[in-house]
Amino acid sequence: MNTTYQHIIDVNHIASYESIEDINNMLTLGQSENIKPASQDQKRNLLLAIDVQNDFMEGIGSLAVQGSRADVQRLTQWMYRNIGSLTQVICSLDCHSMMQIFHPVWWVDHEGNHPEPFTIITYDDVIQGVWSAAHGGNERSLEYLKNLENDHKKKLCIWPYHCLEGTAGAKLESQFTKILYFHAAARSSPPQLIYKGQNPYTEMYGIIKAEYDPDHYINYEVLNAVSQFDAIYMAGQASSHCVLASVTQILEHFADHREITSRITLLEDCMSPIAGYEESTRQQFEVLQERYGIHIRKSTDIIL
Repeated sequence: MNTTYQHIIDVNHIASYESIEDINNMLTLGQSENIKPASQDQKRNLLLAIDVQNDFMEGIGSLAVQGSRADVQRLTQWMYRNIGSLTQVICSLDCHSMMQIFHPVWWVDHEGNHPEPFTIITYDDVIQGVWSAAHGGNERSLEYLKNLENDHKKKLCIWPYHCLEGTAGAKLESQFTKILYFHAAARSSPPQLIYKGQNPYTEMYGIIKAEYDPDHYINYEVLNAVSQFDAIYMAGQASSHCVLASVTQILEHFADHREITSRITLLEDCMSPIAGYEESTRQQFEVLQERYGIHIRKSTDIIL
């Protein structure tokens, strides 16, 4: 390519609000490359980028993941090296309101205090009056907590306010955004953006469905897309939560189709866990690898 990686990515401004994205220039540079359109790919390769958003970036994010800045650098380098073979990029984006069950304002104790971030709230806590829903709705909140326990899901964690709709924290990280649209122009393949997590009564770590949802919403748009690609690569933040949940949901849906599950590769050096979840995340990925035949590899070892 005529455009160098450095023309696209300023590594010193990864995870920085000082970055100038200049998307028009990215589109111009991409269109100037003599690369065949993605529609002509004989082998179709998908990148499923999970929540590569400012609020998960170390140094600027309200729910920063240690290692995320280096993850973005490696992911953008991998995308650059494989521009001519990367067919499509699908990005998930957390998108929340202030009033959601996992944010502090939802809950109060008997003195009217909101919980601190990273407080764990259980069904028994609410039954015993340790916490109650601040604006009513205890019954539905209890239903959620009870079903988390019944389904052996993660306990309800109160997260710092993050990815609030319309805020800078909810945006895709700027340098990733630049190569995303460079790729889109170079391959005539616009990115597909999937918003998740807007139901106030539940957490939606995964891209496919919520932790508990009485309406049983399932994102078949993503599942159908996954089934149409010859290889699926996954990266993003955090590996311990939204990446793990996303790949697990996809694998469970295609559990009887190993010819699909075996197409999935986790780019392990393009994702990082929330602190404290390192070992459990590694173990859970190994279980998925054994059960479904997925691949776990470093981006530097993969050329499409």
